[in-house]
Amino acid sequence: MIGLKDEKTSLRIGQFVLITQGRDTGNYAVVIRLLDERFVLIADGMKHRFHDPKRKNIHHLRFLDCISTEVRNSIVESGYVTNGKLRFAVSKFVNEHVAKEKGE
Repeated sequence: MIGLKDEKTSLRIGQFVLITQGRDTGNYAVVIRLLDERFVLIADGMKHRFHDPKRKNIHHLRFLDCISTEVRNSIVESGYVTNGKLRFAVSKFVNEHVAKEKGE
């Protein structure tokens, strides 16, 4: 995984996001596709799976400057990523980065 910052400078496949609006507020997910300058598709491998991702307005997300290289490489190479890999990436990110920010 690459560094951690809170910036919306560039959107990338494999980038972690925090959902700030909607039913899933407070949950983390991964960008799996860029639709246009306003919308992206996100998935977490649990509620929103790779073949049934959530379409989100970028203004309803907080983009974290941390990318899952495993997810990104899988999507770039094969056009697909398993839901297990998505779940693993999100849980690893939450355990390593979010828990440290909260001081746990």
